[in-house]
Amino acid sequence: MEFRVWAPFAATVDLVLPPADHPVRMGSGRGGWWAVEVPDAGHGTDYWFSVDSGKPLPDPRSAWQPYGVHGPSRVFDPDRGRRPGSPWPRRDVLGAVFYELHVGTFTPEGTLDAAAARLPDLRALGVDVVELLPLAAFDGERGWGYDGVDLYAVHEPYGGPEAFLRFVDACHEQGLAVCLDVVYNHLGASGNYLSGFGPYFTEQHQTPWGAAVNLDDTGHEEVRRWIVDNALRWFRDFDVDALRLDAVHALVDDSREHVLAQLSDATAALSARLGRPLTLVAESDLNDPDMIEPTADGGCGMAAQWTDDIHHAVHALVTGETAGYYVDFGTVDTLAHALTRVFVHEGGFSTFRGSTWGRAVDPTRHAGHRFVAYTQTHDQVGNRALGERLAALTTADRCAAAAAVVLTSPFTPMIFMGEEWAAGTPWQFFTDFDPDLGRLVRDGRREEFSRHGWDVAVPDPQDPATRAASVLCWDERQQPAHRRMLAWYRDLLALRRAEADLRADDLRAVRVTTGPGSDVVGRGWLVVHRGRFDVLVNLAGGPATLPSPDGAQPVLAWGPVEPVDGGLRLATDGAAIVRLPEG
Repeated sequence: MEFRVWAPFAATVDLVLPPADHPVRMGSGRGGWWAVEVPDAGHGTDYWFSVDSGKPLPDPRSAWQPYGVHGPSRVFDPDRGRRPGSPWPRRDVLGAVFYELHVGTFTPEGTLDAAAARLPDLRALGVDVVELLPLAAFDGERGWGYDGVDLYAVHEPYGGPEAFLRFVDACHEQGLAVCLDVVYNHLGASGNYLSGFGPYFTEQHQTPWGAAVNLDDTGHEEVRRWIVDNALRWFRDFDVDALRLDAVHALVDDSREHVLAQLSDATAALSARLGRPLTLVAESDLNDPDMIEPTADGGCGMAAQWTDDIHHAVHALVTGETAGYYVDFGTVDTLAHALTRVFVHEGGFSTFRGSTWGRAVDPTRHAGHRFVAYTQTHDQVGNRALGERLAALTTADRCAAAAAVVLTSPFTPMIFMGEEWAAGTPWQFFTDFDPDLGRLVRDGRREEFSRHGWDVAVPDPQDPATRAASVLCWDERQQPAHRRMLAWYRDLLALRRAEADLRADDLRAVRVTTGPGSDVVGRGWLVVHRGRFDVLVNLAGGPATLPSPDGAQPVLAWGPVEPVDGGLRLATDGAAIVRLPEG
């Protein structure tokens, strides 16, 4: 087989094959690429690269790091022993129900094979897409995955690349699509050897993580290709259906063509060749619909984007929290705005940012399914000091109301693992760095929360007990309160699947009526009009009568509902979905 590596400034590059560590001089080629043919090498061969006779380093495109990120790379053949493709009908994931999970805490074992064993539970819940937090190899055994350094490899403690192939096959056999979270805006601090090969980073731009990934400086063409090829590889070699691109607002790119647009066009071309949908979903803090505009019209070409404004509107309303970035949220009227216009900050003033922010969505161009909505995510839970889930911050009645809002909305809904049964376990920030880096991370995190007024004992991310506390407890589902919430989620998803009006994504058709006190944080009611259905949400803190036409029939309700003059009376905080009378 041929070994290739990009090292544009090197005088020599050697291929090192352990255990003998005998160097094989590679030949230079065009564009800074070096190559050598080794006839006896193949799947399972370990190797390093040595630039200018320096320390042997793992391959920047390593597909397998069986000894961790500081060890040699290993050749991986994704077609070796692979089962034939599953006959399940491929689908566009927009409008489907996503389920975000972290492999390391989804089960006690923390592996892809253990996660695969739980897929029937997700299918029974009614989700359509399994979204995995990053799998790229990172230093240590445990972590969130956002400190990956070998972006082409699958973290070995999760089972490595062969386990990921098995997981994708298992998902498809269950009729579930697979979305993989990928991180191109930065790399982790430990095990990042890319600069030993070439200009993968540039000091011309700075990000919260230091020097930016080089998207527009000398050598940027090959760095961009490294990113694009990585994304295409997950689609092509691992049969992944969608990618979620982390924090794309941190991709600093002054090129004429943004790297996201380049990736979008390359993905569209691969989709045409493979004959199946391939989807790119961006996490963006910009509140800019250009993110989902076609590349032909000057946009970034993403199929969809996450929408934190919807999360903030729901979270602040049901919890009453208005500190930090929740400061402009918390009322029923604000949630009504988000449900009809997506972005709360759409060109007006953002108090938290101290400036105007965002641009308005055009409902004639931007369908609701282009926006991913959620009440909880790994970020919104895990970046709290104690990692509290929504169920720890408010009542079960309000959690149920929040679920009804999102799962019947015109958006692409997403559930964070365990949310469906109001899991009692937190989901905290945890790491497994070397002692010096771990101490810096621990102290920095505690200092940051102290600076923002959190007077709590922030868990030590390096302590294995922090990860252990974050592992889902599946047995909870047998307890009455958790069993009731799980049934509510299943019923909501079943109703959404059965009724086209509750999946409809035309934002122009969404109307919201709000009730008295709708401008008061944490109080009020709203009725979301969804074709032949109304979604009634009571957050008044007690019984409330919500307007509903005579003859409206509740088809699903959390808490007692009875007809009264002028509408339906909801006895407690909660929600009801009612079918409107004909005509």
